[in-house]
Amino acid sequence: MTTDQQTNLTGRLIQHPQRYGYLLLAVFLLINAAVNASSVWADLQRNDANDSLWWHPVLWEYSSAVSTLLLCPLLFWWFRQLPLGLTAVGRQLAFHLAGSLLFALLHIVLMVLLRQPIYALAGDSYGFEPLTADFFYEYRKDAWAYLFFLCCYTLARFFYSRLSGEAHQLSQSDDAGTAVQTDNHNAPEHYLVKKLDREFLLRSRDIEWLEASGNYVNLHSKGRIYPLRATLSATLQQLEPLGYCRIHRSLAVNLGQIDSLQYQSSGDGGITLKCGTTLALSRRYKDELKSRLNMG
Repeated sequence: MTTDQQTNLTGRLIQHPQRYGYLLLAVFLLINAAVNASSVWADLQRNDANDSLWWHPVLWEYSSAVSTLLLCPLLFWWFRQLPLGLTAVGRQLAFHLAGSLLFALLHIVLMVLLRQPIYALAGDSYGFEPLTADFFYEYRKDAWAYLFFLCCYTLARFFYSRLSGEAHQLSQSDDAGTAVQTDNHNAPEHYLVKKLDREFLLRSRDIEWLEASGNYVNLHSKGRIYPLRATLSATLQQLEPLGYCRIHRSLAVNLGQIDSLQYQSSGDGGITLKCGTTLALSRRYKDELKSRLNMG
């Protein structure tokens, strides 16, 4: 693979992390299901009293894999709300224990819903006793899967932040040493971006738009995305003196980057930036945007 190909691949991973993440996860789950199904069938063959058909372990394992894949968006949303940390450990353990129980319950329900119709088509029946040892058997496996996904998600988030370049806010003393401060000392002139083994400064005025993403705010600048661990409200409060305005519950824009506005009969609208990106404009923030543009 050439350097250009590696750069293009890295760029696609950075631009579409969820798409490639779910694709990789789907491949892993399907391969794992195939391996587990073959192992279960081999074990059943060694049992003289076995009356299972070959498709039984295939259905068991693949219904489990599909159910897990369907639950992953909810699971990852939950992980974003409760990132692992060294503070409030007891609270984290309690919430993740509750999360693992809910994950196991939903996983079991989906598996049963997938298996019962196929058993019925084959003229057989599939039984599951949720309040017996069946549940605790499944929970033991699902709790381990929950922990595995939590660790993988945390590691993937860390490596993605280093690959894409995670932004960090400089202290006022650091920022004062690198650029002239604005009249409002809460408005940072720069953000420190850490990318792999390099660090560089991102000018706040070069940020074209901001997007809330869980516990992060994605800073969009020149086609790149820099995640900042903060809330959109707190970040926007600091950047407002530099000409930033909220346009949606999860979006804010650099007023100097706006190329055109479009309005709909519903009251909502759209904003096209100079870079070609189109953002949603909520009617709730339309008047504030007009006021800020008139002031400018």
